[in-house]
Amino acid sequence: MAAVVEFKKSPSKILKVGRGFELSGVDPQSTPGYPGKKASGVALLAGQDHRLDVLQEMLFAQGQFGNPQRLLLILQAMDTAGKGGIVEHVVGSMDPQGVKVAPFKAPSDEEKAHDFLWRIEKALPAPGFVGVFDRSHYEDVLIHRVHAWADAAELERRYKAINEFEARLSAEGTTIIKVMLHISRDEQKERLLARLDDPSKHWKYSPVDLTERAFWNSYMDAYQIVFDKTSTDVAPWHVIPANKKWYARIAVQELLLETLAKMDLAWPKATFNVPAERARAVQS
Repeated sequence: MAAVVEFKKSPSKILKVGRGFELSGVDPQSTPGYPGKKASGVALLAGQDHRLDVLQEMLFAQGQFGNPQRLLLILQAMDTAGKGGIVEHVVGSMDPQGVKVAPFKAPSDEEKAHDFLWRIEKALPAPGFVGVFDRSHYEDVLIHRVHAWADAAELERRYKAINEFEARLSAEGTTIIKVMLHISRDEQKERLLARLDDPSKHWKYSPVDLTERAFWNSYMDAYQIVFDKTSTDVAPWHVIPANKKWYARIAVQELLLETLAKMDLAWPKATFNVPAERARAVQS
């Protein structure tokens, strides 16, 4: 069994989008802050599952007693970057009764009839929950910019609306983790081919993936603008190199652990006489 190797530098610091950040300067093949190899990373992921589960259960328990805190993980990426793997291998270690996953697809006719944040509001996690957005409101400033479905004035309105929306969520008790899983164009090609070569993965493939791939550079530009305009103090972006799936998973896991650890969580105190109830239980 591989030895567990821990991060030498905190992902929340070294992967955070700050002033002067350039997406083009991030190597999708790199593993910032982590000195170990794949086997060690896989061991770390498994080794910290229990700790993540306990912290999430504490959050859920406090939510049952009126604590307004909740956590929202936003996952954005190009197709095949590994969002599903994060949900399965990282979020999947937590108790599902306290987790709400919202996979945002193309909006329905009803959703199109409302402002773009309408469907997002409906999917927000309740107090005590960990919410996960597999794609999010950022689709409305990414694909809409790439394909010119919204003009410049509307896009600026949406960036502002997003910042105001996330600031309100933060004030109401939601801690937001925004993650962009960053893969290279060559890596995406390999993953698309792998899906086509494996009948068990055909269900994951869509011809639209290749259509959007043709706009790769435009998407990278759109992401850069998103980072410039919406990485704020209350909801900063984190860009995670994701060519190595195992690294992306431990980086997201570490972000969740760091965030939950800062939420001052504890088990709710009993609202009943514990010794008396124990005595009753013994006699029952």
